[in-house]
Amino acid sequence: MADSVASEDQKFCLREVLDTFKLCLSENKEVYLQQYVTGWRGLVKFLNSLGSVFGFISKDAVNKIQILVNHLNGENGSQYVTIQSMVKYELENELVDLTKRGSHPESGCRTLLRLHRALRWLELFLERLRTSTEDSKTSVMCSEAYNESLAPHHPWVVRKAAGMAFCVLPGRPAFFEVMNVGPPEQVVAMLGEALPLISEVYQITEELYAQHNLLDLP
Repeated sequence: MADSVASEDQKFCLREVLDTFKLCLSENKEVYLQQYVTGWRGLVKFLNSLGSVFGFISKDAVNKIQILVNHLNGENGSQYVTIQSMVKYELENELVDLTKRGSHPESGCRTLLRLHRALRWLELFLERLRTSTEDSKTSVMCSEAYNESLAPHHPWVVRKAAGMAFCVLPGRPAFFEVMNVGPPEQVVAMLGEALPLISEVYQITEELYAQHNLLDLP
């Protein structure tokens, strides 16, 4: 019984991710860090539900999520309520390594940037999946999304391993099945609802980081 409960907890559900990203934005379009982290936990379940193929991304995401949780639960947790307040606090207190790796390798700004880049990859991949046909190759869709987002930030050896991993991706039906939504048309409809929310969170973060020259943190 305990095992089945645990497996249920680990099961990905697209509806949960959709609901979480709906709660991510405040009325004035600030991004709540707690909801962002919760949304990412759901996305990690999605990656893990497809086996070890995305292990190199999901393991890093889990590590980054934990760092952000530590900030949220730390003595300065009130400064980390939103991504905007985190950026302001860390920059004002010189808690970010801006030009080279230094004494703040686990700053919230640097940590979130890594998740931010991976979110773009997932957004691009899921959008391709949403608009794909039954005979579309998931390996091609995933590679294209990766090359447009994460690849420029990864060393050659990681890019090579990613390319090989994507070659063994299951087909479109397997991806739709792990969404736990229902028939393909319902999956497509819910992705159509979820992706604009993820995209808006991504764009707000992107603009904030660009404004403060944080998009290339070492």
